[in-house]
Amino acid sequence: MSVNSRIIRFTQWRRQLDEAVRREARQRGATFRLLRLHALRLTVKQRLAALMRRPVHAQ
Repeated sequence: MSVNSRIIRFTQWRRQLDEAVRREARQRGATFRLLRLHALRLTVKQRLAALMRRPVHAQ
């Protein structure tokens, strides 16, 4: 899998997680799920940042 496709995939996951966090934040009693979503969103953000820091090799 190329780096670009990984970046696209992680970006899509992050967008989906952002939407899920917003939905869960509006609901009462979903505290544990909200914490899990926040942690997962942070993990995806860190992996995306690591991919973006990779040097691009000239072909």
